[in-house]
Amino acid sequence: MDSLITAAARALSRGDPFSALNFIALRNDAPALALRGIAMAQLGDLARAKTLLRRAARAFGPREAVARARCVVAEAEIALVSRDLGWPAKPLDWARIVLERHGDHANGAHARYLAIRRLLLIGRLEEAERLIEDFHPALLPAASRAAYELAVAGIAIRRLRIKTARAALMRAKRVAGGARIPSLMAEVEGAARVLATPAARLIVHDKARPLRLDDVEALLASEALVIDACRHVISMSGKTISLETRPVLFALARTLAEAWPGDVPRASLLARAFRARHVDESHRARLRVEIGRLRKMLRGLAGIDASKDGFALVPRGARNVILLAPPSDEAHATVLALLADGEAWSSSALALALGASQRTVQRAIDVLTADGKVQAVGRGRARRWMTLPVPGFPTTLLLPAALPGA
Repeated sequence: MDSLITAAARALSRGDPFSALNFIALRNDAPALALRGIAMAQLGDLARAKTLLRRAARAFGPREAVARARCVVAEAEIALVSRDLGWPAKPLDWARIVLERHGDHANGAHARYLAIRRLLLIGRLEEAERLIEDFHPALLPAASRAAYELAVAGIAIRRLRIKTARAALMRAKRVAGGARIPSLMAEVEGAARVLATPAARLIVHDKARPLRLDDVEALLASEALVIDACRHVISMSGKTISLETRPVLFALARTLAEAWPGDVPRASLLARAFRARHVDESHRARLRVEIGRLRKMLRGLAGIDASKDGFALVPRGARNVILLAPPSDEAHATVLALLADGEAWSSSALALALGASQRTVQRAIDVLTADGKVQAVGRGRARRWMTLPVPGFPTTLLLPAALPGA
């Protein structure tokens, strides 16, 4: 590695792309193309960065597998920041294996972090946990250690292990402060703000108050019967029943919880669960069937008793019935929640992260755009949606190898 490439790599490791470009802006050899691609990514020109990295990967010879693997890792991070969640995972897995086999632990760890972060975005927590469980970050550079702690915190937050998440974020903050990389410090601070942001609303007897994540964790560990409209689950004393794929049953459970300890008229249940405007005998028959299914699902947690006018929820052993609702009644709150990270999302990436059809997501985006809550950037297949202006590139790409003294 010649002196200019070394100097550019050191500048990029500090998060200083302008100094790096001063060393390599006029060079077109493979290492310079790769470093220029990283510099352009850190400056926010992702399209140019992707082009340069692909040129660099082609320019490296067949014996330079490590260099090509670093290019793949950098391109994968660009895809992640661009919210191109459909970017194939196999090239990143290949790059991680090559880097770890050749002793480039910093970039191998970064490749693993990118894979974990992608899995978190699309909700595949079990796979993310398997990737992280045999991962030992002690010998990694500061930026990689901070990224590792962010991944640990992300999994813990989604599992509602808030004490674990807070500890991981504190470790990430210390490491990022020591690294003195502004973009990394900003990313850690943004992740820490999640813990102080209202994550749900507690609704009891028609009264609502906001809850933070640690409040939600404590509530779910209590002996109350909790109807969780954020995740579509019902839980009590650590036992959880998921109704995520049973929207009619969950609508019935939520309506019964809202009226507890009273009952709900049959007409109200039909209107909420089936959206029936004109009720006939077929609707009443279907309601009886669905109530029977819900009774079976809730066996051991609660019963459903018939009353003169309708049905009432009867918790088993719980003193209280609590409804957890999303922090906003916004019709398309889940789409807005993903867009709230400030990144530009494609409709296909939103559909993948939400587990919904692309057409459903597109309808939601159209409504939000008409209301002025979402803005589009780009055209055609390159069109993306976001709630805020495009931010700077949030993380430091680790394409250059760890350098002595860097």
